[in-house]
Amino acid sequence: MDNNREFRVKAGIFLAVVSGISAFVGFGTTVLTARKQDPKYFGRGLIPTRQLPESGAALALRALGWGTLYAHLGCGLFFYGIWKLSGAKDLAEFRDKMGKLLPNIPKNNPPQGRTEFDGLNDLLEYISQQKRVENQKTD
Repeated sequence: MDNNREFRVKAGIFLAVVSGISAFVGFGTTVLTARKQDPKYFGRGLIPTRQLPESGAALALRALGWGTLYAHLGCGLFFYGIWKLSGAKDLAEFRDKMGKLLPNIPKNNPPQGRTEFDGLNDLLEYISQQKRVENQKTD
């Protein structure tokens, strides 16, 4: 039990770090792209002036903050509503109820087709071959 909790904490920290780094890199890349495309107007948006009382960076950060708040609150309320509508008391009961409500995914044991591919081209070629075989069977 303690080992499982330790693993979940480490996994949560790992996911938080990876998502934080990816968000930072994505935001930084977007800012650099905007700076490269139009450096004159990019520089004007960094410093507040009489014409622009709020800098573009401050406006963007405020919009990002409000968007994040709305996204978390909206998703949180949506998922909380689903939880309450299900009438579940704990996670195990919720999982059982959703398992009965949602369709079952059939097991692929033993595998009916290929499961490993050399690359994306190999996968797409396999899918197109399977589609051709299905079309020939229906004709």
